[in-house]
Amino acid sequence: MATAATLQVDFGHTSLAGLRARNEDYCAGAIPDGDALENKGVILGIADGVGGHANGREAAEYCIRNLLADYYATPDTWSIPQSLEKLIVALNRWLYSNSRRARETAGMATTLSALVLRGQRYVIAHVGDTRIYLLRRGELSLLTLDHVWQHPELNNVLSRAVGLDANLAVDFVDGRLEIGDRFLMVCDGIWAVLDDARLTQLLSAEDRAEDIAAHVAMAAIEAGSHDNCTAMVCKVIDLPAESLRDNVAHISTLPLPDRLMPTQRMDGLEIMEVIHDSRITVLYRVYDDITRQTYVLKTLHPDADAADIAALAYEEWLARRVVNAAFPQVIHWPQRTHLYYLTSWHAGASLAGHLETGRRFTVMETVDLAMHLLRAIAVLHRLGIIHRDIKPDNLHLGADGHLRILDLGVAASDGLDVEENFNEINNPGTPSFMAPELYAGSAANESTDLYSVGVTLYYLLTRKYPYGEVEPFQTPRFGDPVPPARYRPDIPDWLESILLKGVARDPVDRFETAEEFLLALEHGAQRPLRVARRSPLFKRDPTLPVKLFAGISFMLNILLLVLWVMK
Repeated sequence: MATAATLQVDFGHTSLAGLRARNEDYCAGAIPDGDALENKGVILGIADGVGGHANGREAAEYCIRNLLADYYATPDTWSIPQSLEKLIVALNRWLYSNSRRARETAGMATTLSALVLRGQRYVIAHVGDTRIYLLRRGELSLLTLDHVWQHPELNNVLSRAVGLDANLAVDFVDGRLEIGDRFLMVCDGIWAVLDDARLTQLLSAEDRAEDIAAHVAMAAIEAGSHDNCTAMVCKVIDLPAESLRDNVAHISTLPLPDRLMPTQRMDGLEIMEVIHDSRITVLYRVYDDITRQTYVLKTLHPDADAADIAALAYEEWLARRVVNAAFPQVIHWPQRTHLYYLTSWHAGASLAGHLETGRRFTVMETVDLAMHLLRAIAVLHRLGIIHRDIKPDNLHLGADGHLRILDLGVAASDGLDVEENFNEINNPGTPSFMAPELYAGSAANESTDLYSVGVTLYYLLTRKYPYGEVEPFQTPRFGDPVPPARYRPDIPDWLESILLKGVARDPVDRFETAEEFLLALEHGAQRPLRVARRSPLFKRDPTLPVKLFAGISFMLNILLLVLWVMK
């Protein structure tokens, strides 16, 4: 059996004193395994103690050692930037306080650049003028900003360092990883003498990360560097599947778009029209001039809060997992600079839209739609996803004749990989399509989805609900379902039996799986199901035995009272 991919990196470093009598740089990395790797990731750090101070090296080593040790002790529920900022601010507080205690520690400070790789993303925390580069597909990018005074006479003087001031601002950079990425972390003794072309050449070598780091440091010495030369290299070998945490981390950094109007453009997309506008979400039909493709853009209203953003990220994450023609497909859009996600566009209308135009689905049309729907539901359930809102409004019949399931906004998944509570973007379920046990507080599962399928098919044929329409905030009572043939006499007995089993009040009387439901439809009249049209009296009213016992006791008491009076 193939095992799931994990984050795999090759990491190496070299630190040389060079022409200096003392090496004031310090670097280190930690690559855990198991849960620590999944929850916290890999962390690398480089620091350059402020030159001219006896304790520069001590400051650099203190910061890196404590950062790497304490990072894995932070709560898993904290975001990476939150963890790094709290730790670095604490380190700054200690260094600043210690530097003011004695003359020999005055000015004790250090630069600090940390890199965390977790899942499919990386986060950088940066203070000072150590640098972090990324080599991706042959192109070198500088990911950090040097914190030095912008003045000809002060361009080598740090404007920001750990321990330099009581208050510290930390720069953060967040990005997506790719297999083959190479990160280079260096001190100013290297980047001051090696230009981008030389760094690209060295970093592109097909060597181990440790050898590349050594070559970079030696190249700086040979180029005439008068400073310490420290280099760290990290090569991304393999990545795990994208997690929900990755998607939430990414999408939360994007700004919400303003209300968009037709003909406006955003990220290379032209807004064509508003498709749907709910209390929280907005759907637009958009067009890409380059690919000449039409897409659906789903976003939130500008006043959406953090819980809504997390819910949209959750929905996108689920939608990416469902790679099947029975669902709109998520479109990868690297130009995305705002908070939204794209899916494929399909001309056509929802089944509810067809019903509103007066369309009457024949028995065979309904059976055919049911088979396609159940195959799609089976795909979801195999992925551990419960839709929770199957109804005609969320089933799209395309102009190409294909049925597609829409809207995973309230779907639930047993693949949820972070211990967070995500608010649903919409209410989970529509009252008339919700299974009876949901009103009693039971959790949604495969059976409740199949119940919604049964109600949907019943409604397509009859325009009625098996237990009557349920209004929002109403607590319904469920007796026996009305046989659909009462509203639609052309429904054959075999199909009526399947529908009644599909909408059975008790979960044990329903189909156990989508495949079993589908098989019953495929067998049709050849192997008809035997389903009781009416439940036994005791099953319809579980309290009946108690009522009968109370009634009989009452009658016996009356009889005894009469006999006593007649004496």
